[in-house]
Amino acid sequence: MYISVEKHKDNLLIQFKGELDHHSSEIVRQKIDQQYLDQRIRNIILDLRGLTFMDSSGIGLIMGRYKNCLEKKGKLSIVNDNPQVDKMLKMSGLLKIINVYPTIESAIENI
Repeated sequence: MYISVEKHKDNLLIQFKGELDHHSSEIVRQKIDQQYLDQRIRNIILDLRGLTFMDSSGIGLIMGRYKNCLEKKGKLSIVNDNPQVDKMLKMSGLLKIINVYPTIESAIENI
């Protein structure tokens, strides 16, 4: 699992590559949370297009970051075009509370 965490137009942009599972989710969570608090940013954009696999630990990671954004009166958005990840997001019910966009630019425009 590789993640890139950067500030992008007053949003925290996290890009994932590889598998987001129980082996990697805790390290990923720590890295995201540290940057989120250090940067004092309200909004998070999760770019999941580079994921090859995601299990329930990934859903938990997303839900936790969603709650962090709510506490700061911010918004969490997802960028995804991966059918397997989309299926997991639908099954989890996250799509009822989090918007998914095809590109980073469209996610930024709608925050």
